[in-house]
Amino acid sequence: MARWGEGDPRWIVEERPDATNVNNWHWTEKNACGWSQDKLKELLVGLRIESDVADCQLSEMEKIEGEAVANNRKGKLIFFYEWDITLSWKGRLKGGIQAAEGKIHIPNLSEENDISEVEVTVTLKESSTEGEIIKDFLHNCGSEKIREKLKLYVVMLKEEFSKGMILPKKECDECQESRDQQITNLSSGFSTKVQMNQVNKSPSNNKDPKSVDVTSLKVSQNFQCKGEDFYRAMTTPEMVSAFTSGPCKLEPKEGGHFELFGGNILGEFVELVPDKKIVQRWRLKGWPAGHYSVVTMDIDQQEDHTVVRISQTGIPKSDVDGTRENWGRYYWDAIKRTFGWGYFM
Repeated sequence: MARWGEGDPRWIVEERPDATNVNNWHWTEKNACGWSQDKLKELLVGLRIESDVADCQLSEMEKIEGEAVANNRKGKLIFFYEWDITLSWKGRLKGGIQAAEGKIHIPNLSEENDISEVEVTVTLKESSTEGEIIKDFLHNCGSEKIREKLKLYVVMLKEEFSKGMILPKKECDECQESRDQQITNLSSGFSTKVQMNQVNKSPSNNKDPKSVDVTSLKVSQNFQCKGEDFYRAMTTPEMVSAFTSGPCKLEPKEGGHFELFGGNILGEFVELVPDKKIVQRWRLKGWPAGHYSVVTMDIDQQEDHTVVRISQTGIPKSDVDGTRENWGRYYWDAIKRTFGWGYFM
């Protein structure tokens, strides 16, 4: 992602203040193993299970094996957890004199099983008459209390642990004012640069579009995605905002307008063939007033990747090299980096 002050200012993209996961489009993963182990111990160890029959307590977490992760994709949280837990317990009958102890095994705490389906197996260390009564008590009454704690763990995993994984899409007024000022500064600097490059010539904005000396270019790029995926990346506002790292204006219809990179790239859609072809009237803000190039994107899906071929006509000759370079830097590289569509060696 480009940083302010680097590269051709006509193509500069603002970074997010938090430098991460624009519009939540990337797949992000957060390891919840350590947090889960601590939370399950906190919820279960020391849990007291009491009635008129017996008084028992879960005394120790003897084993906790498994894993847990939280994923964010396109603003949707997806959780995976799978735990095999063994606890020790101690207890005695109300009014009894003989203590008993044993183990509780929870082999299948996972997102595949409803909490009501989670097994809670109670075993007794040494068999005795009072011990068997306590064991039955834990099996009948204790299991539900343990499942309540397991349910609370799942709720906390989804609500407490995952806080901050969904990043806000809307900025505060102060942040937006700062962004607007940066865009203003960018446009001002860009205009100054154009005038400096045209010493002793009338300002480019006042040139007759017909008098501009133009040329064309052709480039192609491979993407590890389907043709429909690339088409959506160029015609869906959320996806365009993601790879350009900033707000955009986009009307994905024939005759619809678009503005990217703070208004430094603008134009309109001429032709849209879903998943196959996009044709645009396309210009940089600093080009002579009214002058547009024509960009044709042919999307060719192969067996295991998609080839995108760009043909652009009507480029001012003074800008052709920079335009070629920046298609790669601010479109192709950014798209691959943002959506994970890979590079071919």
